[in-house]
This record gives sequence, structure tokens and C-alpha cells, in this order.
Amino acid sequence: MDPILSLLLGLLLGVILGAIIGLLVARARSNSPATIAVLGELKAEAAASDATAVALREQVEHLLAQQRAAQQGRDADNRVLQALSPVQETLRTMQQTVADLETQRSLQHGQLSEQLKNATESEERLRGTAESLASALRNNGTRGVWGETQLRNVVQAAGLVERVDFDVQQSVRSDAGSGRPDMVIHLPGGKNIAVDAKVPFTAFLEASQIAVTATGEEGARREALIKQHVRVVRGHIDTLASKAYWAGLDASPELVIAFIPSESLVASAMEADPSIMDYAFSKRVALASPVTLWSVLKTVAFSWQQDVLTDEAKTLFDLGKELYQRLSTLSDHADKLRRSIDSTVTSYNQFANSLESRVLVSARKLSALDESKVLGAAVPLEATAKPLTAVEFDGPRGAHAPGAGDDLGERAS
Repeated sequence: MDPILSLLLGLLLGVILGAIIGLLVARARSNSPATIAVLGELKAEAAASDATAVALREQVEHLLAQQRAAQQGRDADNRVLQALSPVQETLRTMQQTVADLETQRSLQHGQLSEQLKNATESEERLRGTAESLASALRNNGTRGVWGETQLRNVVQAAGLVERVDFDVQQSVRSDAGSGRPDMVIHLPGGKNIAVDAKVPFTAFLEASQIAVTATGEEGARREALIKQHVRVVRGHIDTLASKAYWAGLDASPELVIAFIPSESLVASAMEADPSIMDYAFSKRVALASPVTLWSVLKTVAFSWQQDVLTDEAKTLFDLGKELYQRLSTLSDHADKLRRSIDSTVTSYNQFANSLESRVLVSARKLSALDESKVLGAAVPLEATAKPLTAVEFDGPRGAHAPGAGDDLGERAS
């Protein structure tokens, strides 16, 4: 209970008790029976008031006790809240983190939905493009152009140059008739080999649209289409074998390369009929996928490089041999020049000795004579040493002039 209310109740009880006591005192001064009766009533009322005051006091104390208990409960709650304050902060942080994660999840969900939508659209465009390509490849002319384009790409990737290392659509004539292979590869040493592109595609395309694990009617249909694909490949082998391109080419190995521009086309035929490769070899036809043809042509390109290096090495060897012979001749001339220099030095030394020991001794005896009468005037020599006129001796420029070695060798010899 509120302390102010308790105070008011106490004051009210005090006033009531004071009034009752005053009446009792006033009535106690008279000795009349009425007074005595009144005093008895007053005593009863006072007793009742005391009982009421006691009850009120008990109620007030009970209310105060409840108030203290409530205050203690609130204090305990405050202490608990203070103890749980770090937990509350952690929970607030976790709540914020969860909210951020939810925001990111919503954003990522939107991005993922957009990516799935784009992927679906791309798949639809790819499916449409694939269907268009498949429809186009069902045409024989389109398949032929595709095969020739793939063949050209593989040859260029191997490093061969058109009209130097290979020719396209070259006419070939032989006893088997005339033909025009898609490409003729030139090998080192004047050899040639024919390459013809073949695209057995229709049956394989229809078979590839049926799942490999298909059973029943679909499985049987797929197996029949694969067998048809093998028959088409065998038909291409027979056609190339009958043309005998190697017979119309100079120094050609007795075979022709059948280029099939897809690994799957070759692998599916070999998987369905493992003997088809031996059959092709027996017909002098080599089945080649892009990978195998590229490796063969890369070997051809390397052989051309080695052939060029061999020719250059032979030229370098010949030049070295010629230079060695001319250096040998030059060394003979140098030895002659050395001997001439030695002879000149010996002659000069003899001249110097004769001049100092004999000529000058006699010349000193002539000092007493008249020189004008004894010695005539000296006549100068008009002959001069022959200069070197070869271009090799014309400064640093002539040392590197073309053909300098040849002129030097010819003069030396």
C-alpha cells in the first residue's frame, strides 16, 4: 500500500479514538443511569473500533507486505534483466544477422531466378540453333561444305600453307578415271597424298536423338539406325577405294585419307562394327577424324621443316668446304710472305752491317776529297709499291661486301 494512504488511515483512526475518549470523559462526570448506559455503549463501540483498527492495521500490514514482496520481485526482475543484458545484446545481434541473411537470401534468390530464366532462354536458343543446324546438315550440299571447311581448318591448324604444302580440288586422272579429291597434301621429296572429306551424318543424327539406355521399340530403332550409319561409312570407303586417287598422283603412297569431321561419327561406327577399320585398310582407305588427321599433318609440317633444314645444312657444308680450301691457299701465300719478310730482314741486316763496318769506313776517307768531283747527284727512283686494290681491303665496308670471299679466293689462288 502507498505510504500516504497508510498515514491517512492512521490519522482517521486517531481522530475517532480521540472523539470516543472525549465523550467517555464527558459522560463519566454525570452519575445518571443513562450516562452509565451510554458509557457502556461507548465502551462497546470503542472495543469494536479497536477491533476494526486492529483489522485495518492488519490489512495495512498485509498490504505493506505485499508491496514489499512486489518491490522485491521487481528488484529481482531488474537483477535478472541486468544479468541477461549481454544475452539480450547477443540476441539483438543475431536477429540483425538473421535479417541481413534473409535480405541476402532474397537478393540471391532473385539473382538465381534471373540466371535460371536466362539459362532457360539460352537453352531454348541453343535448341533452336541445334535443330536448325541438324536440318541444314540433312542436306548433302551443306554437309559437303561443312566437311571441306573442317578439313581446311584442321590443315591450317597443323601449319600447312595452301598452294605450297597442299592444293584444293586438284584434278586427278588415272586408269580408274578422273576425280577431284578435296585436297592433295604435298609431302617432302615430291610425294603426294589425297584427302577426301566424307560426312555420314543423317542416320547418326536420328540415332543420337534416342537415349542410349532406351529399350523396346525405341532401342531397336536406335540399333537399326546405327547399323545404317555403319553401312553408309562402308559405302564411302568403297567409293574412295574405287577412285584410286593414288594412281593419278606422283610418288603417292597407295592409300587415300577419308576425313570424317567429327570424332563421334568415327567412334560410333567403330563401336558398332570394330572390323570397319580393317575393312578400310583392306581397301587402301584410312579413316581419319580431326584429331588423327591433325597429328598426321603436323608430322608432315615437321618433315617439311626438317627437309628445309637439311637443304640449308648441305649448302652450309658446301660453303664451309669451299672456304676451307681457299683458307688453305691463303695460308700458303701467307707462308711465302713470311719467308719473303724473313729474307728481307736478313738482307737488311747484312746491308746495315756492310754499311757500318765497310762502306762508312771507306767513306770517311773521302772526307778530304771534293765531293762535287767524286760523287754525282743522286737519281730518285720512280717505281712505287703496288697498292692493294681488292674490295676486301677497302676499309670496314669492303670486309662485309657480298662476294668478297670469292674475289679473295680467286686472287689468292
